[in-house]
Amino acid sequence: MRRWMRSTLLATLTICLLAEGMLTAQAASPSLGVILPRGLQRGKESVLTFHGGQLADAKEIMFFSPGFTVTKLEPSAGSVKATIKVAPDCRLGEHVCHVRTASGVTEYRTFYVGPFPEIKEKEPNTEFTTPQPIPMNVTVNGVIDSEDVDYFVLDAKKGQRISVEIEGMRLGVTMFDPYIAILDSKRFELITADDTPLLKQDAAASVIAPADGKYYVQVRETSYGGDGNCYYRLHVGDFPRPIAVYPAGGKLGDQVEVRFLGDPTGDIVKKVKLPNQQIANYELVPEDKTGTAPSGIPFRLSDHGNVLEKEPNNSIKDATPAELPMALNGILEKPGDVDFFKFKMKKGETYEVECYGRRLRSAIDPVMILYNAAGQGLVSNDDSRGPDPYFRFTAPADGEYFLSVYDHLQRGGPGFVYRVEFQPIESKVTTGLPQVARYSQLRQQIYVARGNKFGALMSAGRENFGGDLLMDPKGMPKGVKILADPMPGNASTMPVVFEAAKDAPLAGSLVDFQARVADPKQKITGGFFNHAEFVISAPGQSLYSWCDVDRVAVVVCEELPYTLEIVEPKVPLVQGGSMQLKIRAHRKKGFTEPINVQVPFLPPGVGGVPAVDIPKGQDEVLFPLNANGGAEVKKWKIFALGQANVNGAAYASSNLTNLEIAPPYLQFNMQRAAVEQGQSTDLVCSVTINKPFKGAAKVDVLGLPPKVLTPQGDLKADMKDLIFKLKTDKASPAGTHRNIFCQVVIMENGEPVLHNVGGTELRIDQPLPAAPKPTAAPAAAAKVAKKEPPKSEKRLTRLEQLRLDAKQKSQASASK
Repeated sequence: MRRWMRSTLLATLTICLLAEGMLTAQAASPSLGVILPRGLQRGKESVLTFHGGQLADAKEIMFFSPGFTVTKLEPSAGSVKATIKVAPDCRLGEHVCHVRTASGVTEYRTFYVGPFPEIKEKEPNTEFTTPQPIPMNVTVNGVIDSEDVDYFVLDAKKGQRISVEIEGMRLGVTMFDPYIAILDSKRFELITADDTPLLKQDAAASVIAPADGKYYVQVRETSYGGDGNCYYRLHVGDFPRPIAVYPAGGKLGDQVEVRFLGDPTGDIVKKVKLPNQQIANYELVPEDKTGTAPSGIPFRLSDHGNVLEKEPNNSIKDATPAELPMALNGILEKPGDVDFFKFKMKKGETYEVECYGRRLRSAIDPVMILYNAAGQGLVSNDDSRGPDPYFRFTAPADGEYFLSVYDHLQRGGPGFVYRVEFQPIESKVTTGLPQVARYSQLRQQIYVARGNKFGALMSAGRENFGGDLLMDPKGMPKGVKILADPMPGNASTMPVVFEAAKDAPLAGSLVDFQARVADPKQKITGGFFNHAEFVISAPGQSLYSWCDVDRVAVVVCEELPYTLEIVEPKVPLVQGGSMQLKIRAHRKKGFTEPINVQVPFLPPGVGGVPAVDIPKGQDEVLFPLNANGGAEVKKWKIFALGQANVNGAAYASSNLTNLEIAPPYLQFNMQRAAVEQGQSTDLVCSVTINKPFKGAAKVDVLGLPPKVLTPQGDLKADMKDLIFKLKTDKASPAGTHRNIFCQVVIMENGEPVLHNVGGTELRIDQPLPAAPKPTAAPAAAAKVAKKEPPKSEKRLTRLEQLRLDAKQKSQASASK
């Protein structure tokens, strides 16, 4: 523990010194690494420190959930100390927040709220003989270093429940798989726990004290690993700690009787009034006369009531009757258990059949099979929804159908709860910000400077419908607007530019970036969803800790010393062509830093380089684009996004700019050509004009091998053929040379329309060996050759040329 404290203090000091050295009047791109301690108590005022970089101008902690009031904010370059008052009714468990600064906003991170007083782990407590004494019902904030083991001791009465729950992997800091044990004074293990399904890779354990006395809690990393980042929050007390709730869901607005399962004192039965509308990540928190559990159990909210299994229902003949679309609920109470339900469906009736098991943190790995009345399996599934099964089913005929649920490994127990929902086919839309870097939140927030713009790609997922979408964000900061065209029905991403007025307040909000169908006859809307990975293992890249959010941070930050502009092309980018897109920077006096520029969105079939740089002190750069032959023909919107060092990475984008994709103005059919080294030949191009143009186009032959030359050609709109005289050298490489094409430049509106057309190959042959001199004929046999008039030269076709070549080779062979 002491080693960790020294290394952490040194690392923190280093970060602070580096950040203070870089900081001047403004610090862009703030970052947030970890929040310490990793949680705080409900109903109390506590201090959290937000550790990161570029935080000296911090202005606000942006919480995703209610119940928090910041009473004091003390920023420095590498951290922000926040005094936070937590409401008595604040939700227990994980919470999410950003730090907003005057120059940007950090990625989001999590912290936890618990019901108990918070204390710190104190060394030395690495031996069973020197444990740290703690009272009942506290939360210990600690760290596991390499090969570290932490012990705690508490007093309990006979028959008193002792419960332990640890938050380790869920804290989302590092690969820390915690192990816990409860021991008696003789060092006998009463119970151990490693991975409790309810708590992902974290653990919970509960026992009834067999006698009055002292009991010990052991905490370590499962394989005795650890490092200075293995933080944990250890809840210890006599609180209830069931591992499942049954049923696992209920109808909105209903009062539902539920049973909390797996507590050592027995089932806890409660009547719960459910909310009238959907609440994301809704949970039920177990409570009894001793207090409340530190965290809740996921609980589904739906539009339909419940059917509870009735044992025995282990076969089709004993199936529990149900009426759709009510939800089917059950528990696989013992190994080998199988539950059957029966229900009636009409021909053509269709449902999305969703089984919720592991997604509700049940221990089950469920498998579903649906049968007809004859007992024939019609459809089955195991893992379509991660570890949970799903299928869509349409009844082929009127009649009775059966559904079975069992565990993939034939396991069972009180924690093997499941819920099957029959959902009608509904149209849904979800928006998001696609990741631009793997396992990163880079540009997953919107930070737009006053009087400037910030561009992003917005994604939309459509389910069970098609059509154009309109962006409809809710809760935008004052002075910020979006610039976006409708998203075409065949697109899943689109460019969106956020623009802040010059006098927009320096503020921010969490925005539900909704989308709706453009057709007013279709009432389909949907909200925002984004996902961030926190802890990922290597080399398998398994995901252990993550966080999903339903809003995006949009903030207005301080003015930047530059803006960007795309000089809108006056000509189209043609299919099979290319273009140099001009991007211009407008700099404030004295700002000369280089600006890295990318074009994040390109139309389908259009490619470009990853990025280009506007050099230091310069104002323009050309961004190369090319379109393949299948690029979609239409006018598209694009934007340029710049990044420059303004005491950190500072982003600004151009406005949305038109880029037109058009069919090619012309086509070339290029004949194959063949020539001997040192000779010349014609390259014949047949021309088809698709769109007339004025003047003469310039044509170059590209892809020719070394030491093969041809002059540039001029092409007018009324020409049908264009012939290039190819001149080779004796050293021109012999062989067949492919990928030869023509580049045609047509001037229009003072700008080039560049085509890459045609395609052929050139064969270069080595000269034939010289033929031997013929023997002189007798003088008597000599005849005077009759003079013939000269014939006009005729260009041979490719086939004629090949035939001539073959004849000459044959004659040369015969003369040897």
